Amino acid sequence: MAVRYSSRTGSIFRVKSLIRALRWGLILLLVLLVMDVGYLVGIWPQWDLYRAGPIQRSSFIRDYETDRQRNPGLPKLRWNPVSIKTIPKTMLRAVIAAEDSRFYEHDGVDLEAFQEAMEHNLSQQRMVYGASTISQQTVKNMFLSPSRNPLRKWHELWLTLGMERNLSKRRILEHYLNIAEFGRGIYGVDAAARYYWGIPARRLNRRQAIELAATLPSPVKNNPHTATRSFRRRVRKISRYF
Repeated sequence: MAVRYSSRTGSIFRVKSLIRALRWGLILLLVLLVMDVGYLVGIWPQWDLYRAGPIQRSSFIRDYETDRQRNPGLPKLRWNPVSIKTIPKTMLRAVIAAEDSRFYEHDGVDLEAFQEAMEHNLSQQRMVYGASTISQQTVKNMFLSPSRNPLRKWHELWLTLGMERNLSKRRILEHYLNIAEFGRGIYGVDAAARYYWGIPARRLNRRQAIELAATLPSPVKNNPHTATRSFRRRVRKISRYF
């Protein structure tokens, strides 16, 4: 004799199944959260190493050195970290104008810039602008990878907040100016100044500072040697701040 289930019995069964699935989903989410916290604890920097003293090699620089060992045809690494005291103020001003105009106003994440970038991207129906601050870019270059997956961005957020609490704005900017990429294998403003014009960073004039800032964020394609249309347009845009 067949057993018939009422619609009420079926509904109860579906609700129980849903509750069971939600329970396991929450358990899985909690496990992943604990694992991610453990990962963050494992990679959390010793900020004392970055608060003062020599500029440390960034993750991007180490990756480039590894890539060059595998492919000797890549240009040699050019990296010569210098004190921010020797970098002209016009260089500091140009980079802030180009990359993060509210650098001294936010705590690592510029929500206003993020909203503006997303609105523009939606109007263009494509990703035209990002909204990463200098602090976020510094963290990414120093500790993470160029990957754009959400998990990497999540780690970048927490590391950025940690760096802002432990390092001064001036020190963050010093790190950025010494590890940012300005061309294939060229890291930092001093190496860039020597490569493009044969001078140390301390001798950069206003035009040269603007051109270096204009290489960001796509230095391999857009730089003082390639002088692409996009590069020239960016130079004009940054020049408005001077």
